[in-house]
Amino acid sequence: MLATISESPLYRIARPESIAFFGASNNFSAMGSSILNSILTDGYEGRIFPVHPREKKVLDLAAYPRVRDLPEVPDLAYIVLPTKIVAETLRACGEKGIRRAVIVTAGFNEVGGEGAARQDEIKAIARDYGIRFTGPNCIGVVNSHIKLNATFLPSLKRPGFIGMASQSGSFITQMFDYLGTRYGQGFSTGFSLGNEADIDMADGIRYLGACPETRAIALYIESIRRGRAFIEAAREVSLTKPIVAFYVGGSETGKKACLSHTGSMAGPDRLYDGVFKQSGIIRARSVEEMFDFCYALGACPLPEGNRAVVQTHSGGPGAAAADACGRSGIALPALSPETLEKLAPYIPHTGSVNNPVDLTFTKNPLDYFHAIPKVLLEEEAADSMLVYFLTSVSMIQRAMVGLGVPQDAIGAQVEKFIEEQCASLAALMASHNKPLLGFSFLTRDNPFIAGLQDKGVPVLPSPERAARALGALVEYGRLRAKLARSKPRVPA
Repeated sequence: MLATISESPLYRIARPESIAFFGASNNFSAMGSSILNSILTDGYEGRIFPVHPREKKVLDLAAYPRVRDLPEVPDLAYIVLPTKIVAETLRACGEKGIRRAVIVTAGFNEVGGEGAARQDEIKAIARDYGIRFTGPNCIGVVNSHIKLNATFLPSLKRPGFIGMASQSGSFITQMFDYLGTRYGQGFSTGFSLGNEADIDMADGIRYLGACPETRAIALYIESIRRGRAFIEAAREVSLTKPIVAFYVGGSETGKKACLSHTGSMAGPDRLYDGVFKQSGIIRARSVEEMFDFCYALGACPLPEGNRAVVQTHSGGPGAAAADACGRSGIALPALSPETLEKLAPYIPHTGSVNNPVDLTFTKNPLDYFHAIPKVLLEEEAADSMLVYFLTSVSMIQRAMVGLGVPQDAIGAQVEKFIEEQCASLAALMASHNKPLLGFSFLTRDNPFIAGLQDKGVPVLPSPERAARALGALVEYGRLRAKLARSKPRVPA
């Protein structure tokens, strides 16, 4: 376990105060220029020193012809250069005293032959100078909390709590929009590790485990290079922070794709299943599951068991949630007589107080967001709760008109209503220390869904995905407890 996060070789890669940038020019179509432009556009506040043999300025920044001409020793070298000159550039960085690097350039071990020899060469140079680096054949790094987006795609500039270490660059860059438009999240920190010639997945796990902004860790894995180090890192971190892995090398076709992508040798599916369970890692079967699970695990307290109550005002979504719960190992217990008595004032005669609790409609719409979930969260036979949300702005506006609210005041009243109800649900989850997951076919375009998510209540796109995410919460609690029991005790 890291004593402090600054001990990680990734510390100054994720949190550089200054960057020497190789491979950017005033040609905006070049990848290096795109990455540097992303760094500038996202508002990175550190010092940037472009290195270019001819240009005096690069993207309005003063440029330097050689690394030895830089006015200081930067924390990080960012290398987006032709393959054949990467080694000499890395050596020059070492001579300058730079000790961290991101090598974006491809054409190394993943292509075999001469590429493998080139990778051995940069590894030797790095050892000689004490340089730790990510890549080669990677996309870069993103840290939303210091406004660093060193990738070639623009981010949505949202801070988040999901950290990621990925052997694919795309699952960093192409997830900016995915996380933002579905969950209102960005990455806390995301690393594209590429070929892992030096820094690898085990290092990523340890860094993200120590990262104060990261509450859940996502891993995209094509192979594990240092098995023992990986398991040790994951077992340590899983005791305090959930890890979700998406592994793609288990089939023959997946194995071939991994070999050509990062030059990695994948292993059998059952082997990785065992490694993950031994390490306390939740396995996801898709990209969507990986992020759904991380989102729920980072937003919710852990349930004490696998029993849940479902609240809905529509029978179909409630039945779908019940079915999905059964498939995810979630039990739906009958409600106690005490709970039924408390619910009686709020349930219309058309409603059902079986579990799912199907209200069909509520006598007072506000009860759906506070009084009823409060009663259900107090149910001792339930460890968690799923709630179906259908509220639209137009429904609230109609209610305001019916209550006689003046037309010119409706907009402000709708905003106030949404704010208060979202805050009420978030407070209920916090005060009862039970996970409350929403599901809805509405998106963040709906202010109520966005408001819930922004207040810390996770809302997922379907009952099936919400149930599977709740299953991941239960599974992580079980795995963590098992790890804690097996951890050797330190003599007093």
